[in-house]
Amino acid sequence: MAERVGDELVAAGWAYWMTARRTFFYASPDQLRCAEWVMADPLTTELGDLPVAWEISAREDTARATVNWTAYFTRGVPYEAVAAFALALAGRSEPAWGFDGPEAVPEGLVAGGWHGDVDDPDFTLWSESFTACMTRAPLPKGILDQDPRPDMPGWQAWAQPEVGGPYLWVAAFSTSTPHDLVAAFAASLVCGAPVPRRVLPASSRARLTIRPAL
Repeated sequence: MAERVGDELVAAGWAYWMTARRTFFYASPDQLRCAEWVMADPLTTELGDLPVAWEISAREDTARATVNWTAYFTRGVPYEAVAAFALALAGRSEPAWGFDGPEAVPEGLVAGGWHGDVDDPDFTLWSESFTACMTRAPLPKGILDQDPRPDMPGWQAWAQPEVGGPYLWVAAFSTSTPHDLVAAFAASLVCGAPVPRRVLPASSRARLTIRPAL
């Protein structure tokens, strides 16, 4: 996943280098948006007991040290969805602030066949197989955002092939993350187009439609 997402960012004009922690840091030409592959860092954040692989963030001014928002993707998140989010950010004229409402996110999920939860049909949606979910709810601790208030809502998504079993992957978006960027991630997540894979997750193989490469 690291190489493919990184290649997409480099193709979009982002520079990159290896840090002292042996992570890969990517920065946009205007230095307002960045993405870091942090899998090599033993102190990386965890979500659902899974290590975060990518942290993507943006700020409004190069003189500002703190970021406006941060998105987190653990190992296992489909790289197409991470790349869709990153490329939507790369093509955005205003990286730090959002203008769409949160309803932009469920619109794409519903179009992809997901359905609303009985208790929260507007902002908690499940895949048809109930093995994946996306919800807007209070975020876990450690999520960096310009809004310091506790218990602020943000989008979270995860795949859990078996009820009560381990998570396959988790993604979290801090409360100030522009909803249109989260919507780009969601739209890619539910896209039905075939994707190339060399290795299939063992916990979800029975639920996949597999086509041989031409």
